[in-house]
Amino acid sequence: MHKNYKPSVIACLAIIFLLAGWYPTRTCAQQKGEVYLFQLRSEIGPTSWRLTKRAFDEAERSGAKTILIDMNTYGGLLNFADSIRSLILASPIPTLVYVNPNAASAGALIALACDKIYMAKGASIGAASVVDPEGKILPEKYQSYMRGLMRTTAEANGRDPKIAEAFVDPDIDLPTLKPKGKILTLTTAEAVRTAIANGERNSLNDLLQQEGLTNAGLRQQQVTWVDLLIGFLINPVVSGVLILLIIGGIYFEMQSPGIGFALLVAIAAAFLFFAPLYMEGLADHWEIFLFLAGVILIALEIFVIPGFGITGIVGIICLVCGLAFSMVSNNYFDFTPAGYGSGWLFRSFLVVIIGMIGAIVLSVLFGKSLLKSSAFQRLVLADEQQAGQGYVSSLPQLEIIGKTGIAKTSLRPSGKIEIEGKWYDAVALDGFIESGTVVFVEKHENYNLFVRQNKQL
Repeated sequence: MHKNYKPSVIACLAIIFLLAGWYPTRTCAQQKGEVYLFQLRSEIGPTSWRLTKRAFDEAERSGAKTILIDMNTYGGLLNFADSIRSLILASPIPTLVYVNPNAASAGALIALACDKIYMAKGASIGAASVVDPEGKILPEKYQSYMRGLMRTTAEANGRDPKIAEAFVDPDIDLPTLKPKGKILTLTTAEAVRTAIANGERNSLNDLLQQEGLTNAGLRQQQVTWVDLLIGFLINPVVSGVLILLIIGGIYFEMQSPGIGFALLVAIAAAFLFFAPLYMEGLADHWEIFLFLAGVILIALEIFVIPGFGITGIVGIICLVCGLAFSMVSNNYFDFTPAGYGSGWLFRSFLVVIIGMIGAIVLSVLFGKSLLKSSAFQRLVLADEQQAGQGYVSSLPQLEIIGKTGIAKTSLRPSGKIEIEGKWYDAVALDGFIESGTVVFVEKHENYNLFVRQNKQL
């Protein structure tokens, strides 16, 4: 692939993600209906928050009179659930939620924020204790925060705050609903009897009929292929593969001067990694800059600064942290707001480390064979170097020290030089030497010649 194609490919990838904010809006804005329906039937997180915000924006822009949420969720991240809760409470459009069949944990908080709650037969709502990714109960400060959210949300819509608090606190005593020491979960009948829910309905049509909205006109949020693509790309497994491609691409680019394809792979993988996370509100500018700073520091350590020291170590730390922090919502270095414990941060670092280890292992196992493969060679912009034309690998010949030659490729810092008609592997002690520059051999180590630019000629 020629380097001239790089801007075009990257531009095409950028256009794909720019369409994410345009296409769905245009499609839904052309539809009419007094009732706006959207589904909340997955884990509460960045994707559900983005789709909910878009749904409320479209409903208000189109003049919808009612927003209907079709819910089935076991919960998710509390900070995103709180954002959805706040959006619902602040909305000037009345909200209905149909629990079919689950509104657990963060889902219970969102349901309580709606003006009316209807539940399907056999549905349940409650069990809202704050837990980590492994399901362990988090410390009291998290539970206290959640209890406060549940109380104030229930009070805002005239529901019993004590029952809402019992969804979180096992010490709340409600003899007719649960024994003391147990978290409260209400069935449909119990939720209706305690006025947490407004009624039981068999279907969405049944609900609309109850509310007198049968003839109001219904339009539903359209989830596009871009939404599905973003959801796919932020999957931790896919993120790990993209990290593998980022690190592997950088490695091959540094190992093979003049190869543009490896760099293109790294750039494309980095774009596909950061772009959806940025759109979901996870990755921030400083995290992307931290990643770029890590790449620059590692490049300086390899190409400019002899040896491997503090610059390279700091570069690796910045690169790893930039990738890991981008996968977790945070307020700069505060990763504990509203349900984000250390478990989520640990998971993101684990994904990054596994991806990096995978890139290193694959590079060691398949690096040489990949570089020599015919398919890869067609993508390499490099001169052919054959023994019949005078090219040989560097040999331990001490008599070559002090001789001058010509740099046949750019030394960044490694490359090829020619001395007396023969080609040798060489490393520039000056950091970078352009092709065609006269050099002299200063020393010989490990089958490599170490050269400097001959400034006397």
